[in-house]
Amino acid sequence: MKPLYVAVVGATGLMGRELLKLLERRQFPLTSLQLLASDRSAGKQLFFNHQEIEVKELTSASLSRLNLVFFAAGTEASRRFSSTAVKNGAVVIDQSATYRMEPWVPLVVPEVNLEDLKHHKRIIASPSAATIQMVMALAPLHRVNPIRRAVVATYQSVSGAGAAAMEELTNQAKQVLEGKGVIPHVFTHQTAFNILPEIDVFLYNGYTMEEWRIKEEAAKLMHSPDLAISASCVRVPVYIGDSQAIHVEFTNPINPEEARRLLAQAPGVKVEDDPEVSLYPQPWAVAGTDEVHVGRVRQDVALPNGLTMWVVADNLRRGAINAIQIAEALLQNGWL
Repeated sequence: MKPLYVAVVGATGLMGRELLKLLERRQFPLTSLQLLASDRSAGKQLFFNHQEIEVKELTSASLSRLNLVFFAAGTEASRRFSSTAVKNGAVVIDQSATYRMEPWVPLVVPEVNLEDLKHHKRIIASPSAATIQMVMALAPLHRVNPIRRAVVATYQSVSGAGAAAMEELTNQAKQVLEGKGVIPHVFTHQTAFNILPEIDVFLYNGYTMEEWRIKEEAAKLMHSPDLAISASCVRVPVYIGDSQAIHVEFTNPINPEEARRLLAQAPGVKVEDDPEVSLYPQPWAVAGTDEVHVGRVRQDVALPNGLTMWVVADNLRRGAINAIQIAEALLQNGWL
């Protein structure tokens, strides 16, 4: 194997740190690792494989002599610097929304549409964590019994908005319990002991960008441009772990037992479903795990050929694992 020179952009953020933990845990075969972030974080020391690595400022010059770059720093960094990395010869795996809906950029969840990686043009997009979680639960069923429409309500943790959002939830919870007033900064309203049906900006049609993103990304991933999906995305006072209530209408009848069997056989999916002992996935329990957890699979009495299910995953872990699995697939198949 040729030497592999890797960089993580946004290394000091929540997703960047998760990437580093998983690159180490999965023994990703890199030759050297460069950690890049904004000038505010430059100079920090992070541990990787029992060694301290200094974080460098992200500049055009810092993106030279690399084979592979993970971008985990948001859309602004990806827009400004991803093309530079590509021009310098690297393959970019981008976790922002910058390229996800570009027709020439493959949007990939390896368990769902691995073959789309084959013809990449040096930029590969990784979907939002909410989309990854949903399609990993839907795709194994869609392959056997095509989905006509899906309605999803998401309950998304504050970690999706970064470390500052997690800190704000902690501070607000203390203030509320002490009878003090709360002034929100990260979100538009208080998150402690509250829920907000607003993730990202509102669009002209009343949906938020996150809700529209789930619809568009899922259709692209599942090669079903006419797939009807409606999402309502809600921020909840949970630190890590996103939950989804999904109502699906299939082309043909399907029973819960068949769905559980198909999901249990699907890579990256774990079925936890026994109402008699209140067994179902919970954000607290799945935090720190790799799989997408599915439970409460039942017949949807409001939809013909319908099923309802409850799907939970560690949003940080799934987002990071998806990017690393893309990189591993590039190496294993000689597509890098």
